[in-house]
Amino acid sequence: MQEEQIILGVDPGTTIMGFGLIAVKNDKMRMIQMHELHLKKYDNHFLKLHHIFKRTIELIDEYHPDEMALEAPFFGKNVQSMLKLGRAQGVAMAAGLSRELTITEYSPKKIKMAITGNGNASKEQVAKMLQQLLKIKTLPKNLDATDGLAAAVCHFYNMGKPTNEKNYSGWSAYVSQNPKKIKS
Repeated sequence: MQEEQIILGVDPGTTIMGFGLIAVKNDKMRMIQMHELHLKKYDNHFLKLHHIFKRTIELIDEYHPDEMALEAPFFGKNVQSMLKLGRAQGVAMAAGLSRELTITEYSPKKIKMAITGNGNASKEQVAKMLQQLLKIKTLPKNLDATDGLAAAVCHFYNMGKPTNEKNYSGWSAYVSQNPKKIKS
């Protein structure tokens, strides 16, 4: 019998951050929790980032996940939105790295493909498939929580498989894999 492994999945956002936790044991998964952090009430972007960091740390300290899976930002037309989304993802990543979690990021298409078999699936299709897979009684009104849960499930499906996705086991791994981001 293998030990239970916990995976934290995060869908970073500056309006709503979705997250989900699953436990994996003997190649079977079960949902521990899914929820969302509402950030609309904060008009200061830096305050939103603070709350993302703080909530991610709280989740890590409460559930002690073994790994963290993040949905990577998608490329959009609005550069300002992309910047804000990238910052939100970076803050969630920093929280995980500060607790020495291995972090893997997956593209939205890869997550959708892992859950539904279709990289162009809608949020609703992903949520319905997760509902069936994890026997979720009621889906949340906003589907950001299921997006975070989907990142965790995608990671479970991809564990032990070679991947092109980025994977960091700490600050030194991040630095060694991103030398152009370091300024002397």
